[in-house]
Amino acid sequence: MTWLEAASWGSTGVVLAALALLRHHWTRLLPLARDLALPAEPPSVCLCIPVRDEAAEVGAALDSWLAQDYPRLTILVVDDGSTDGSTALLQARAAARPERLRVLRNDHLPPGWLGKNHALDLATRQPEAEGADWLLFVDADVQAAPTLLSRAMAHALERAPTDILALVPAVDAVTPGERIILPLAASAFLLAVPPHQVPNPRHPAFCGVGAFTLVRRAAYDAVGGHAAVPLEAIDDMMLARRVKGAGFVNRVARGGPDLHLRMYHGLWELIRAMRKNAAALPAWGLLPPALPLVLVVGLAPAWLPFAGHPGLALLLWLLVPVLAGDAQQRLTKRPMDLLWALWPLTAVVFAVGTAWALWDRLQGVNHWRGRDVALR
Repeated sequence: MTWLEAASWGSTGVVLAALALLRHHWTRLLPLARDLALPAEPPSVCLCIPVRDEAAEVGAALDSWLAQDYPRLTILVVDDGSTDGSTALLQARAAARPERLRVLRNDHLPPGWLGKNHALDLATRQPEAEGADWLLFVDADVQAAPTLLSRAMAHALERAPTDILALVPAVDAVTPGERIILPLAASAFLLAVPPHQVPNPRHPAFCGVGAFTLVRRAAYDAVGGHAAVPLEAIDDMMLARRVKGAGFVNRVARGGPDLHLRMYHGLWELIRAMRKNAAALPAWGLLPPALPLVLVVGLAPAWLPFAGHPGLALLLWLLVPVLAGDAQQRLTKRPMDLLWALWPLTAVVFAVGTAWALWDRLQGVNHWRGRDVALR
């Protein structure tokens, strides 16, 4: 067998195996039940939201959290040096709902911290958070149905013990770049995280999600909170990893479509986010040799016809949007998008964003939202 034949059949096998694993994981990602009841005295929750230049999304997002029917909820928002109009949006809502919402303004990032980690650490040191039974961390662009938190808490309490619960959101994609890349990227997340193994103390799987991570205050304090890893770019996943590693129970459930967000506005912002996150992975040193393999496998439908396998190319081209897209359809409750047929472009975007992230890592710096933070 020639190397080209090996590459052809190997790439096809990798894609088919990934699709099978995705289906296996998706069927085990449980939705939040709608019939579980909260106890008569539900635990208190403090929702912590970091905001930096999120004027396009934060208004609707914060309104959805203010409308939650959970009875013992307080909200702390850290306005982390916003200059785009976010401040006015936050202050107006704080004035209208002072019993539920407080906004803190922060204009100083200490050395040795990433902005989001510092903002969340600042929030967790406030009286509302220090006295709460549970902490909820969500990004500033996340919207939730009014019953979402009540159902999530009932889920966490019913499936005892639960110490940290992550919900997988639906992703809103608007521009062509978002519509091509984000559904497959969201599916790749499900591929990497076996939901049924996350609670298993003997399995290394863990899950935290920026859109929704609910953690017991006691478990958060036991691992040192965000202060323990001030330069951790993937703070949500690594918090779950540390909490589970300390002997607490981690669970994950389906949040969408009641939990949803528009993660990025356009392809360029998506690539810049990859620049921030890709080299923060625990095994980031494996990315350089992995990049050529990702391109070979991801672009297989484009080169397989020239290797004498047009049938394999067509099979992959059709199967990926059908099977990976099916998971997204169920999560978002939206129809299939014809742009998903351009899914091989995801490999190119991944390669560009990851190469940029690796360069930053070698330079020892993290770039995000107008801040350059030294990593060493």
